[in-house]
Amino acid sequence: MIEIILAIFLGIFFGVISGITPGLHVNTIGIIIFSISDEILKYTNPLTLCTFLVSISICHAMIEFIPSLLLGIPEEDTVLSIQPGHRLLFKGKGKIAIRLISFGGYFSIIILILMMPILMISLPLIYNILKNFIGYLLLITMVILLFFFNKKEKRLQNILLFLISGILGLFVLTSNVGNNLGLLALLSGLFSISNLLYSLNSKSKIPPQDEDKTIIFNNKIKRSILAGSISGCILGLLPGLGPAQGTIIAQIATFNKNISSEEFLVTNSGVNISDTLFSLIAIYLINNPRSAISVYIQNLMPNIDLTKIIFFILISLTSVSIATILSMKLGDFMIENITKIDYKKINITIIIIISLIIIIFTISTNGCLYYVLLCYITSTSLGFITNTLDLNKSCLMGVLIVPSIITYLGLM
Repeated sequence: MIEIILAIFLGIFFGVISGITPGLHVNTIGIIIFSISDEILKYTNPLTLCTFLVSISICHAMIEFIPSLLLGIPEEDTVLSIQPGHRLLFKGKGKIAIRLISFGGYFSIIILILMMPILMISLPLIYNILKNFIGYLLLITMVILLFFFNKKEKRLQNILLFLISGILGLFVLTSNVGNNLGLLALLSGLFSISNLLYSLNSKSKIPPQDEDKTIIFNNKIKRSILAGSISGCILGLLPGLGPAQGTIIAQIATFNKNISSEEFLVTNSGVNISDTLFSLIAIYLINNPRSAISVYIQNLMPNIDLTKIIFFILISLTSVSIATILSMKLGDFMIENITKIDYKKINITIIIIISLIIIIFTISTNGCLYYVLLCYITSTSLGFITNTLDLNKSCLMGVLIVPSIITYLGLM
């Protein structure tokens, strides 16, 4: 019992560190932990290690919005929250934005847990019906998102971006470099290092913020929380899609095209965090993990039954409750002290650390260093171009979506 409690708090601690660090994705930490899991398991057991992974993923999903909101350095999961969040920030409502994000994520998990009896009955049936058509569903979904939810003047550029990133994903994920190593290089370059490099010359200036932290839970906010939670489940059925696409799906599902900044933040946070938990639940319901962390958990514990899923749900509930409080406290603190933090030095340090991790991980797994570095540099360049041309960064998820479509259509 003491080991489990310690694993929860260690997961929360490292989730805060990874979430608050610009450009550092939880999958990067997950890959490192999983790669040395044989050594770790000499001192503990798989359940304790999986508890740590659940806690860190939930806490990271909550905290990662803070640097995106304050610094304009998005990850793929939070890229759509930038403009609505900044809109509130520049109105002096940064502390309200932090609370909208925190409560949106928290209540989305509560709703998901309440929906569990329905999901346990309906989801396996729905998945069995749809699994032969997932490739077509993904294709139709992406066509709709690319054509109708991108600015008209940049639609062609975003489509090209989606296809180019998809081709890059095909080359890397079908090579013999290994999926873990390939994903580490691709995702680090596309969504982490490129953002960090681009942000080196930016100078964030935050206007004075109101002390008012009042949130009114009107029907629109409640609807956004529900939409975020349900959309998180939909993502579990459509592999490759991320919370960025899930937020747009939630808009479509609720016929809410003219969504306000407040509703958008609540929905995006709800999608992100409910999808994190649903990815774990999917291991049991459809025997198909839907995130990198859930894949590691399934490998560490191959036979996960209902008791283990309930246990992980309780761990998630504990972690998200603590993370919600930490998110608000930490967000307020950073809003008040952002000018004292030298994020340029932090960004340079992270770039060096992530690059070293990729090199060390490649050498330790006997990977081809030249090929991995080529993938890393190429993906970083593509992400940097996306930032420079002000394109939709979520289109870079083509790196996972295109291979998923081709695989499910039986073309590969």
